[in-house]
Amino acid sequence: MAPATSSHSLEQRIAELEEVVTQLKAQVRANKDRAEVENLFAYYMYLHNAFRDADIIPLWAKPGTPGIRAQYSDNGVYNTWESITFYHRDRPSPKGKLILHYLANPMIEVAGDGATAKGLWVAAGVESGLTDPEVAKSAPEYMYESGLVEGKRVWQHNVLLKYGIDFIKQDGQWKIWHFHCFETCRSPVGMGWVPFASKSQNESFTYDLMYFGEDGRPVFMPAPDGPAVVKCNPYRTDTSQTLEALPPAPYRTFSETFEY
Repeated sequence: MAPATSSHSLEQRIAELEEVVTQLKAQVRANKDRAEVENLFAYYMYLHNAFRDADIIPLWAKPGTPGIRAQYSDNGVYNTWESITFYHRDRPSPKGKLILHYLANPMIEVAGDGATAKGLWVAAGVESGLTDPEVAKSAPEYMYESGLVEGKRVWQHNVLLKYGIDFIKQDGQWKIWHFHCFETCRSPVGMGWVPFASKSQNESFTYDLMYFGEDGRPVFMPAPDGPAVVKCNPYRTDTSQTLEALPPAPYRTFSETFEY
């Protein structure tokens, strides 16, 4: 006859099982959080590609959130809800313009306390449009292809970027908290990124440019709220590439990690 299981042994086994259940619940929650974060930024990019930037604004943390920040270039950072969302306001959808950025290689870490998350993505894509020849005179010649299409100058660029983003959970929903776009290189289709960098790397036009608007008119970034936190280190012919966009590592709470 097998010995009877003592009440102490049974209580111990129940306690161990409860601990396992607690750990599994935490892992399921973390996996769900990771999927929600990845979907959030994918949704951001689909909206951006469709020129629906006004719909991106609700994806940001609420006004007044401490530490909210965006950096789109090496010119500086925007650290108020108003200046950050200005980037997405009144953004036009000109005829003949195309933006298609797609995301790859996600590295995402959810904090142990479940309050924040970090993600780093590589992105690639194309940007193109048509510009009135008179308007094109206000931009450098190297931005355009040779010749005209339907009487317009053509700009069509390949782009490679990295995005480093910190997310914060507010009212049970993940929101963008810190946003950092690291543009790696850009190249007109007929030129390539090496000659393009050689021509543009010491000029402010490509760093200041926010987008090409109606008739291909260049629209420039507003004055930033503060200096750049981390430089983007875009491709140049006279420097080496560095790991400026650090991959996220596991962390328990946000005070233990860096900010994008």
